[in-house]
Amino acid sequence: MDWLNENGQAISAITSVVTVFVWIFYAQLLYDGYARQRRPRIIVNRGKGVGLEALCLISNMSTEPIYVQHLIAVLCTRDKSYSLDVVEYQQEGDEEAQGDYRTQQGPLASGDYLHIQSFDLILHQLARYWELDDDILDQEDLKLSIRVVAIYGSEDMPTGAWRSFRVNRTASPVHQLVPETIDTHRMSGKRKRKRVMDWAKEIEIHKVY
Repeated sequence: MDWLNENGQAISAITSVVTVFVWIFYAQLLYDGYARQRRPRIIVNRGKGVGLEALCLISNMSTEPIYVQHLIAVLCTRDKSYSLDVVEYQQEGDEEAQGDYRTQQGPLASGDYLHIQSFDLILHQLARYWELDDDILDQEDLKLSIRVVAIYGSEDMPTGAWRSFRVNRTASPVHQLVPETIDTHRMSGKRKRKRVMDWAKEIEIHKVY
């Protein structure tokens, strides 16, 4: 007790410092949890199958709605990459016979999803737009990437996500469309959001020309 009395002030100072660090630790935990909840979460996946007939699904797993600006399909071949914004239209029935489309640009609520169209139709749309030969689509090392450009909440810079699939049109259906990664890549950091802005600028240039 004598030692405690003699060193009471030092012990009190040390206790105060430790308490501050404990509060800082818990405050950081609370902030990290809040930041995770606020961080946009967009998922690109397959639906109704695993082959080229599967639907391309875009799901919003964020806590708030997102506004979908662009859905960009990028076909990577051995020699070149071809990109196309497929956000404007979704085919309903035969394209040439009906010409009936529904826009996919707009808000997507939290927990909601939309499908662009099937992966096979996306490939054919790219082929028609860029006038690609069938030989190009029959290559064994094709890769199809789906990029999402969206606005999240009141943030000024767009957020995004992307996922790539390996395409093999000559294999059996179960092996025709294979994701390269288990999860969708987030584009929520500042540097990554600048890249998302570059995606949007590139696609707008294609629309102009």
